[in-house]
Amino acid sequence: MEYTVLGRTGLKVSRLCLGTMNFGVDTEEKEAFRIMDMALDAGINFFDTANVYGWGENAGRTEEIIGRWFAQGGGRRERVVLATKVYGEMHNPIEGPNNTPGLSAFKIRRHLEDSLRRLQTDHIELYQMHHVDWNVSWAEIWGAFEVAVQQGKAGYIGASNFPGWKLMEAQKEAESRHFLGLVSEQHKYNLNCRLPELEVLPAAKHLGIGVIPWSPLDGGLLGGNALRMQPGTRSGREAGRIEKYRNQLIKFSELCQELGEREDTVALAWILVNPAVTAPIIGCRTAEQFEQSLRSVEVILDEGTLKRLDEIFPGPGGRAPEAYAW
Repeated sequence: MEYTVLGRTGLKVSRLCLGTMNFGVDTEEKEAFRIMDMALDAGINFFDTANVYGWGENAGRTEEIIGRWFAQGGGRRERVVLATKVYGEMHNPIEGPNNTPGLSAFKIRRHLEDSLRRLQTDHIELYQMHHVDWNVSWAEIWGAFEVAVQQGKAGYIGASNFPGWKLMEAQKEAESRHFLGLVSEQHKYNLNCRLPELEVLPAAKHLGIGVIPWSPLDGGLLGGNALRMQPGTRSGREAGRIEKYRNQLIKFSELCQELGEREDTVALAWILVNPAVTAPIIGCRTAEQFEQSLRSVEVILDEGTLKRLDEIFPGPGGRAPEAYAW
């Protein structure tokens, strides 16, 4: 496994981040334990989760599974750089009108304590805002996170789904408070979704914010199985997406066959080429899927291959404004 630092910090993380969104939903607890053990054995030390995973009335279930895995001991907690998130609704009627998505100081403090309890730990290395809260000031947000860091309950603060200008705004406000601010940004980024190249990736690189791509296989579209599925086995929306991109997916599959590599391997290896990227999130449902993803850190894509991938999945043309203006 290869390692890099998270943004402008000194924290070393693996080039692949284990995503846990399926744990307790599509992946039963025993299999989740197996995947996490395999991740440590493979050298992956970066695990990502969120308080809402488990979803709906089961929100929090994924953190509980991870907490029970930590409780087995064997240095599991000590070996993991743990990331979780706050923002979403946790279906807690006790909070009354505050039982809504957001980033109020009220919510950050309470939900951090709840995550720590479920995860059976006293600190989180990376505590992330799951989304932008347009209604809460940075004075309130940074004030709450500063307390969490000072108390040792959170090591670093990250963001997710932030536009480039919001990253700049966040860092300006943090700097005025003599606070480190954001060290990471989770963002949807893959061969089929390259809009972040316009603003988000350049902004993050300039600010020293490590980018952690989510959905690196575009919901399975780039995994190769999309073209192999029998008619009628996909939902209407999924089938529509496959048909929309069928010609590109066929060309992509043909290129991967020439390279002698799986489609998911090439898609992940392509993301790892970008210097703004810290680690893509691999959201495995099974141990077999996890094993297959490890190959991506070993694959080197040459300039010719990268050019062909650009032709199959054209990006926006680079960063703004050069991508569209003289």
